[in-house]
Amino acid sequence: MLHPVVLSGGSGTRLWPLSRQNQPKQFLSLIGDRSLFQETILRASKLPGVQPPVTVCSEDHRFMVGEQLQDIGVASGGILLEPVARNTAPAIALAALHLVARDPDATMLVMPADHLIEDEAAFREAVAQAAHLGEAGWLVTFGIRPDYAETGYGYILRGESLSDSGYRVQRFVEKPDQATAERYVAEGTYAWNSGMFLFKAQRYLDELAQHAVDILAAATAAYATAGSDLDFIRIDKDAFATSPSDSIDYAVMEKTSRAAVVPVSCGWSDIGSWSSLWSVAERDADGNRHEGDVISVDTRDSLVRASDRRMIATIGVEDLVVIDTADATLVARKDRVQDVKAIVDKLKAAGRTEHLFHRKVYRPWGSYDSIGVGERFQVKRIVVKPGAALSLQKHHKRAEHWIVVSGVAEVTCDDKVFDLHENESTYIPLGSVHRLRNRGTEPVELIEVQSGSYLGEDDIVRLEDVYGRN
Repeated sequence: MLHPVVLSGGSGTRLWPLSRQNQPKQFLSLIGDRSLFQETILRASKLPGVQPPVTVCSEDHRFMVGEQLQDIGVASGGILLEPVARNTAPAIALAALHLVARDPDATMLVMPADHLIEDEAAFREAVAQAAHLGEAGWLVTFGIRPDYAETGYGYILRGESLSDSGYRVQRFVEKPDQATAERYVAEGTYAWNSGMFLFKAQRYLDELAQHAVDILAAATAAYATAGSDLDFIRIDKDAFATSPSDSIDYAVMEKTSRAAVVPVSCGWSDIGSWSSLWSVAERDADGNRHEGDVISVDTRDSLVRASDRRMIATIGVEDLVVIDTADATLVARKDRVQDVKAIVDKLKAAGRTEHLFHRKVYRPWGSYDSIGVGERFQVKRIVVKPGAALSLQKHHKRAEHWIVVSGVAEVTCDDKVFDLHENESTYIPLGSVHRLRNRGTEPVELIEVQSGSYLGEDDIVRLEDVYGRN
């Protein structure tokens, strides 16, 4: 049985300002209507003999994973909540332990959630070739045949042939300089390291026991005391935090004697920057990729993405990236977009939040959009999904006014429970225990006006919560 394992970590820095810590790039629709995470899941679901996918993600992204799986109608094989980031080797160990407990002969297909693959037929053929090697006990990585001399990827040098399409790995190579990358491409025996793998789950655990026993011990202890929460598997934080933070390449693949590589050309990209997104996106006759309300005059080889709140116009520019969101706009030369992390670092140093959250924040019950902020007040547009409810909560430092725009909201305020209809409003005094619920079949939309001495999201005392957040 083939079990896809989707690694959905990431801090959301390389595609800022669209990608943020609470909504990294795998959950964004960058090309087409579906997110990269959804495309990864659907790509795996087309493989023969495939089982429901296992996802490893951070606790902060758990509801996004669950909702995006539901949106595409794919059942989950388990959503493992990584309590702290410990790189790929421990994350894959959690998935392997989860699978072996259910299927001792499980084969894992490990894929990052944020990669693009355009030629799915070539990908499926490569997986079939790798599966034969996996059955024979090899730990297989997928090497991307390089189209050009890229210095941003690691490389794999292939050795002796193991099958029609597979080779023993001779060595892994760190990201090279330009001259070295050009030599690798010219020699024809090197491939880009894709970060995708296929192997038996138990074989991976056996290799950890030989080469990275601390990782195996921490993952085993953390999974042994895991608990279930709705559709999620909560991993023990204290036990998992004792694991070294190592990649699978360093912990296992560079040390095992059974590493194999299957080279493949499948239109792969890790979309690691705005320039790489421009390179894989469909462009007009002037080499431009426009998204949203964009008007360009004498503009060439540029990526311009407008938000839904305003039009962007460009005149006489080339090789630019312009990314507009509701609260931040990036303008950069295409050859400098790798430096966007410097902007994120400056935001962190200044104590700002634009690297963490969008103005519109998604929650398991719906979303809120901060449409106005001033001295001692904040205005939010809140949308509550049908059948959903916010937590029963109170605030120490703010009061709230709610005005229903559409739908019917059930309001709890201390000992009163009542319905609030369109164009009706209510007042939630400071310190009152309250809840908002949508019992209807249509979304409830309302305007919330907060007033008080402090308006931060951490001034929420949750007394009851169906989403396990108290």
